[in-house]
Amino acid sequence: MAFASLDAADDNEPLADINMVPLIDVMLVLLIIFMVTAPLLTHAVKIDLPQASSQPNQTKPDKIELAIDAAGVLFWNGGPLPRAELNARLAQAAQQQPKPELHLRADRTTQYQTIAEVMSAAARVGVTKIGFVTEPDTR
Repeated sequence: MAFASLDAADDNEPLADINMVPLIDVMLVLLIIFMVTAPLLTHAVKIDLPQASSQPNQTKPDKIELAIDAAGVLFWNGGPLPRAELNARLAQAAQQQPKPELHLRADRTTQYQTIAEVMSAAARVGVTKIGFVTEPDTR
């Protein structure tokens, strides 16, 4: 810390040290202010809120089970479906809200072209959620 001298000859030289006393005073005043105001900031009003338990209402979309056997015969939710009615049924399902999911089951020996035709027909009418159902491996 720098102290001023009473010698007049040294008055022209600049002081090289910073006077820390005013900074420490300001810091201590701020510390006291924060110590006094901090407990007041945590003051809260105690109220007794009612308790309610509920579950979000989630509507699950219907699912359409569309199976294709090895011969290419279609089954809509377990019942046989002529190939000519496929587009009409898919269009009717696409109009539902929320849109149903199409679960596609195909026999292992089903031709890929039949599966691709069903998928493209579903995409054309607006059924966009298509899933493939398989059997788990039992090894």
